[in-house]
Amino acid sequence: MAKYVYTFAEGDESMKNLLGGKGANLAGMTKLGLPIPFGFTVSTEACTEYNKNWGKALSAEAKAQVDEGIKALEAKSGKKFGDDKNPLLVSVRSGARASMPGMMDTVLNLGLNDTAVEALAAASNNARFAYDSYRRFIMMFSDVVIGVAKSKFERELDEYKEKKGCKTDLDLTADDLKAVVAKFKEIYKNDQGKDFPSDAKEQLYESIGAVFRSWDNPRAFVYRRMNDIPYEWGTAVNVQEMVFGNLGETSGTGVAFSRNPTTGANEIYGEYMVNAQGEDVVAGVRTPSPMSELKNEKNMPGVYDEFVTLAKKLENHYKDMQDMEITIENGKLYFLQTRNGKRTAQAALQIAVDLVDEGLIDQKAALMQVDPRQLDQLLHPVFDTAALKAAKPIGKGLPASPGAAAGKIYFNAEDAEEAAAKGERVILVRLETSPEDIVGMNVSKGVLTVRGGMTSHAAVVARGMGRCCVSGCEEIKFNEEGKSFELGGRKFTEGEYLSLDGSTGFIYGEDIPTMEAAISGNFAKFMEWADKTRKLKVRTNADTPKDARKAVELGAEGIGLTRTEHMFFEEERIPKMRKMILSDTEEERKAALAGILPYQKADFVGIYEAMAGRPVTIRLLDPPLHEFLPNTDKDFEDLAKDMGKPVSELKAKAEGLHELNPMMGHRGCRLAVSYPEIAEMQTRAIIEAAIEVKKSKGYDIVPEIMIPLVGEIKELRYVKEIIDKTAKTIFEETGTTLEYHVGTMIEIPRAALTADEIAKEAEFFSFGTNDLTQMTFGLSRDDAGKILKDYIDKNIYEVDPTARLDQVGVGQLMKIAVDKAKPVRANIKLGICGEHGGDPSSIDFCHRIGLNYVSCSPFRVPIARLAAAQAAIKNG
Repeated sequence: MAKYVYTFAEGDESMKNLLGGKGANLAGMTKLGLPIPFGFTVSTEACTEYNKNWGKALSAEAKAQVDEGIKALEAKSGKKFGDDKNPLLVSVRSGARASMPGMMDTVLNLGLNDTAVEALAAASNNARFAYDSYRRFIMMFSDVVIGVAKSKFERELDEYKEKKGCKTDLDLTADDLKAVVAKFKEIYKNDQGKDFPSDAKEQLYESIGAVFRSWDNPRAFVYRRMNDIPYEWGTAVNVQEMVFGNLGETSGTGVAFSRNPTTGANEIYGEYMVNAQGEDVVAGVRTPSPMSELKNEKNMPGVYDEFVTLAKKLENHYKDMQDMEITIENGKLYFLQTRNGKRTAQAALQIAVDLVDEGLIDQKAALMQVDPRQLDQLLHPVFDTAALKAAKPIGKGLPASPGAAAGKIYFNAEDAEEAAAKGERVILVRLETSPEDIVGMNVSKGVLTVRGGMTSHAAVVARGMGRCCVSGCEEIKFNEEGKSFELGGRKFTEGEYLSLDGSTGFIYGEDIPTMEAAISGNFAKFMEWADKTRKLKVRTNADTPKDARKAVELGAEGIGLTRTEHMFFEEERIPKMRKMILSDTEEERKAALAGILPYQKADFVGIYEAMAGRPVTIRLLDPPLHEFLPNTDKDFEDLAKDMGKPVSELKAKAEGLHELNPMMGHRGCRLAVSYPEIAEMQTRAIIEAAIEVKKSKGYDIVPEIMIPLVGEIKELRYVKEIIDKTAKTIFEETGTTLEYHVGTMIEIPRAALTADEIAKEAEFFSFGTNDLTQMTFGLSRDDAGKILKDYIDKNIYEVDPTARLDQVGVGQLMKIAVDKAKPVRANIKLGICGEHGGDPSSIDFCHRIGLNYVSCSPFRVPIARLAAAQAAIKNG
């Protein structure tokens, strides 16, 4: 019989895949002897069975094992589940293998009903606490498990408080809460047509199922896609005895980090609330107090010191900064969970370097602690210094996630997403964020919330995303329905500009210009460790000297792709390009190309100089010619006048160049086959520029000329002969020679399958995975967005294959090409220059199949450097 349930005493930290991160850590903390409310974990395997084979209901076998887990809990606690005298209450929480804060569902205070609540009131001698717990349970169970809108309960509670003149929940008496409970049960019955369930086991089975189902909720899907978490991992469920932070002034709840998750400073950082439950801190219902003030709580003597001691014990045990949730029940401290804490990129580097300096971990362990994608945060804009000095803040919240953001105000995720799709810079303003806002947060430049602290949902998620966030600005008078708010004596409406400083918490009622961030501090040291460890070289995709210089500044070791076509679109060049395309004879084309040559050569001189002798791969013209053609009648008229030809003739010729499927049409090497003079001109520009820079700067330049879209060795040989012949002519003209290499992009499946033949002519391969993915999937990347959304939403594709390399199909073609090419040409240079070259999981694959380098956009170079180091550590 399969085992699905493990008590905390049975599990251990090595069982993370089975018990999830939270369950494995609870088992670990139990073994360490920390004060943990006892419980059990329902495994990730049960989640998979539930969602795939059990018809979205717990099997009889699973229920029996859950019942045994409850018996173990009863024996440990001395209480009885569903009892009307000494009831055992439990929490039901998710716990996936990878931390997914707020993405899945939780139910607290489970096991309460009309008789159990009276027993709880009698046992605690605190009726207010018992009914406060009951109203929380009804709302949470109804919302999370059954699907009754939470807003119905919140509205009822707000109206009741207003009627009674109560500002907060704490002002409600036991009798008030009894009345609220009655109203909540009425809401449930009106919505569901039946009474709220009173059977504790039914409540538990349904809640476990709800957590399993939440693995499939939209926000979990979005989070998994953003964080490379596979669907098949599933989530575990942790059932744990309740301890209560809402028993009065001697109780409380808190969320804390063993180090500062924003700066990385070695200090306890967090917040707590007296007389509250954990959901209050995370949801930002009330603004909490800094954890450091806990030491001054007269009703909880010694709790702070005990917490600090145990927090450091956990950090030393897990060898990483810890994110901990605690409850204090009548002066006694309990740990509900610990996990490696989410942190900003700045903090990640600081913590990693400090832990090495403290001797807790070595450099390789430090490299594995930092998510490569986080380094992107270090490159985010900051406010222009002069503009910021002139600006006056209109308010201040908590500096929840660093960086600077300016944009137009939007009040919900849907409007934010729509505005961002139109190219607007968006600032999302919310009373408080919830997991449903994740898409809106992802497209926003910054997030501002009225409620919530430094560990609220908004703060934690924004930090993980690298979004600027200011939270808990309670000065704001917020009108969600009216899409407006008041702050600093001004009223702001949708579409007005706002600027946020996530490092200070200041809010500005204007559009402050931003500038690029300067990298300093631990970055250089950390990246030096990465460079020392990695085996893959990291190049950049750069089409201009400016891009090339930025990439070198960020650690690029060469250029893996220069797209020559982008250079032709500038105002003084495009007419000459059009003239060449619409010429009738080779002589006319050559004359037009002679006018383009000086520009093309100057571009290459600039790029060679920027790269200072580092390798540069230049791709010959790739896109179909019709992309360069005139779009307006005036452009046609100007061109006709210049060429001395009728407009009608040029329009007819242009019309003839249009193709039904241009991405698989007359492009790439096919252009050079039809128009050899194009390849001649580009070769001349590439070689002459290299000779000139070698002479003027002394750089040892070895150009790499890349022929695109090859699928047949004869194509490659034909174009290569043009290049070699042109180079030979230049060497004769100049009386000098220069080493150069000719290679190809592998972007057609046939090229991968015949790589042994192609390697006879190609000195290097660069995998153009944008086109290779398109052609392997038979999916136009220009139209893929409309199709992929449905495929991803329906879990047919787990991720967008244009963003993350499909290792099963496209990757197999790459491996075939590598394995076929190496025996033919032992020293063949192998790289990747598609967008996948900056994706960490794709980089890991490139390491495993034996590529020499990856190439990515300039700002992704640091990401690629770290990902390459991690690939070397993981794979040896």
